Order: sequence, then C-alpha cells, then structure tokens
Amino acid sequence: MHNNQNFADKEMMQDALISQKFLTDDYNIFANECATPQVRDSFLCILNEEHQIQNEIFNEMQSRGWYQVKPAEQQMVDQAKQKYTNMNG
Repeated sequence: MHNNQNFADKEMMQDALISQKFLTDDYNIFANECATPQVRDSFLCILNEEHQIQNEIFNEMQSRGWYQVKPAEQQMVDQAKQKYTNMNG
C-alpha cells in the first residue's frame, strides 16, 4: 500500500509542476499584452507568485529524488554564455 501511495504522490507532484509551468507561461503572455501599467503590474505580481510556487514544488520533488538534474558541464555553460553574448553585440 505504501508504494502505491508514494506513486500517487509522485504523480500529483508531477502534475502540479506541469500545471505551474503552463500558468507561468500564460501569466507571462498576459503581462506582455497589457494596455495599462496597473494591470501589467498585477500580472507581474501574480507571475512572480506562480514562479515561487513552481520552485517550491520543484524543490520538494528534488528532495524526494523525483526530479534529478545533472550539473551542466563548464564547457556547455561557456558556450551558452558566448552564444548570448554574441546576440547582444
């Protein structure tokens, strides 16, 4: 029974993380398309809150071993920096 509950918890957390990703995408679009600064600021506030929730879910999943991330190799980091530095120049 415990393994089934663990699986259900993992599935729920995965669903919550995916939902948060969609929400942040939508709020970002909403903020970009606002006609007034007050509404834009409201959407940006909500967007920030949703990012915080997403981060909390991610951290919880990572602490349980359900979302493992490999550290980036320094060469890949350097290549990304160079790519985006060139885009700004």
